[in-house]
Amino acid sequence: MPSGPPRAVPRAVSPARPVAASQTVPPHLPEDEEDRVLLFRQFLAASPPWMLSMVLHLVMMILLGIWVFTPPKKPVLEAHFYHDQLGDEDADDLVDLNLNEPVDESVLTPESTLEVDDPFAAPPQLESVFETAPGATSDIAAPQIGMALMGRSEGMKRALLRRYGGTRLSEEAVRRGLKWLARQQQKDGGWSLTGPYKNGGYRENRVAATAMALLAFQGSGHTHRRGTYRDQVARGIKWLLARQRKDGSFPVESTSHTFYTQGQCTIVLCELYGMTKDPKLLDPAERAVQYCIKHQAPLGGWRYKPAIDSDTSVTGWVLMGLQSARMAGISVPDEVFRKASSFLDRVAANDARDRYSYQPDEEPTRVMTAEALLCRQHLGWPRNHESLQNGVQYLLEPQNLPQWNDSERNVYYWYYATQMMHHMGGDAWKKWNSIMRDLLVEHQTKEGPEAGSWDPRSDYWGPQGGRLYVTCLSIYILEVYYRHLPLYTDLRL
Repeated sequence: MPSGPPRAVPRAVSPARPVAASQTVPPHLPEDEEDRVLLFRQFLAASPPWMLSMVLHLVMMILLGIWVFTPPKKPVLEAHFYHDQLGDEDADDLVDLNLNEPVDESVLTPESTLEVDDPFAAPPQLESVFETAPGATSDIAAPQIGMALMGRSEGMKRALLRRYGGTRLSEEAVRRGLKWLARQQQKDGGWSLTGPYKNGGYRENRVAATAMALLAFQGSGHTHRRGTYRDQVARGIKWLLARQRKDGSFPVESTSHTFYTQGQCTIVLCELYGMTKDPKLLDPAERAVQYCIKHQAPLGGWRYKPAIDSDTSVTGWVLMGLQSARMAGISVPDEVFRKASSFLDRVAANDARDRYSYQPDEEPTRVMTAEALLCRQHLGWPRNHESLQNGVQYLLEPQNLPQWNDSERNVYYWYYATQMMHHMGGDAWKKWNSIMRDLLVEHQTKEGPEAGSWDPRSDYWGPQGGRLYVTCLSIYILEVYYRHLPLYTDLRL
């Protein structure tokens, strides 16, 4: 790094003596200019060396001060606002996001308000993936994937909410949801899928419950070092780390939850390390990542038991964990992603690769299609990839749009489709977001002991996952505007 302009070394000047004007004054100058030039040169000739040195160094100090302290030109992020149909809001309503909730100013750090030249990040090109996925070439520019988590900082959230269609009401819903989650934290620092709240899941998995709760807090920018809920995050991550085994895995009550839980915990550790660079988190994060890599199945994905089988649902969670590792600067071999891409080819239900199934040779579903297409985006498919475009149009068909009824409600599907549509941007995102956002805001529980949560009854997986599961996924969806910056650099909406 240069420390400043090169220092000039003054030379001794001889005593003044008459010099012919023709030898010192440039031709074609007016007479008054000639006089000024001659007087200046005579002044220089008559001045002692120490005075010239002093003047020269003074000028250099002034220039250096201007160079160092002149602030760079700030980038301009164009903001577009989409009215919330639940109320006639004005765009300026988003200016105050405090929502009557006290903010601890002492926990704000320079990192939380840092402005960046280009906050819109993308994953780097993975050449090894392209070899096994015909047509999966990418024109994505990704100078630094670690920037993908920068949207969670307070200096970015407001602009991104405006830019991608968030509203005051959607952000209020996130805050209410986080308050409910904070009330459910148990004395030991963890959370539970089964209660003590109403409508808990019928199967316990405290590790998964704790990981899901932490992801909700982290998605809004809260860490163990800053944010309103830093104490809750600190206690939660301490509880989680105490249960990690030496090989990087996490114990679960049910074998069917093994790699769901592993993927979720890997995301938590990698994101939290990426957001804080706390060195105490690096080793646990790397061990979690290595456990995922070591137990990738021969087919290319992951399922319930280590290195035995693959399905699209579990594979999606683990791939998001490995992607979070790269966001945090943790190395993941390209070979892992090549094998995962090969597995996605196996579960593609047609040659067009725009519909996907749970396992090979099964019927495609909209849920697995949304999850697989999100994985394809992270593995390098560009926005204009024909298969991706066709899959998006399929998910935007009327019967596949979000609906709040007993037969169509599936927050797991909404979670993956929302992320994928957000990365797509454009009309697809506006159409999906205007429906998804309002449904969640409208149906959030507003009163009583469960205020801030979402009722899991009638959700496809609600009875199994319970209220905490449905609430966490709903919060993730409403954090989508800033939780991860969009993968593609064309920001026209």
